[in-house]
Order: sequence, then C-alpha cells, then structure tokens
Amino acid sequence: MLKKLYALIVQRRNTMPTGSYVSQLFGQGTDRIAQKVGEEAVEVIIAAKNDNKDELVSEITDLVFHLLVLMADRNITIEDVDKELEKRQKN
Repeated sequence: MLKKLYALIVQRRNTMPTGSYVSQLFGQGTDRIAQKVGEEAVEVIIAAKNDNKDELVSEITDLVFHLLVLMADRNITIEDVDKELEKRQKN
C-alpha cells in the first residue's frame, strides 16, 4: 500500500490537480510540508500517551502520509529508504 500511495502522491505532484490536498501541500512548499510532518508527529506522541489503539493507528497513518509527501517533495523514494534500512541492518 505504501508504494501505491507514494506513486499517487508523485502523480499529484507532477499534475497538480485542482482541489487535491496533496497538490495544495506541494503548492505551499517544503516548509509547509515539513510543518505538517511536525504537527502529525506531535499528534502521534499525544495519541501514544492515551489508551486508544485506534487513535494511535489513525495518527500514525497521518504521519506516514505526510512523510510520503515530504519524501516526494524532496525526491526521496521508498527504495531510498529501504536501502538505508538495509544498510543499517548490516551494521
């Protein structure tokens, strides 16, 4: 699912369809996208302190989504992240 979602995000970045939330984020630039990642990370922390798994899963999903947008904005692929994870596993 992550690769499929990432591909859709890249498509939205390339076509910038009107009314798309992803296009709106790209239009606002890297600073805004990074800010959203930070906001979502804080929401994950807050949700982790609560005793509600569904809330935490929802907030993690929002964070992952915005991380994928940031990755696409900075031309970082899922494969780039996979390679880094593999490198770290070997160390």
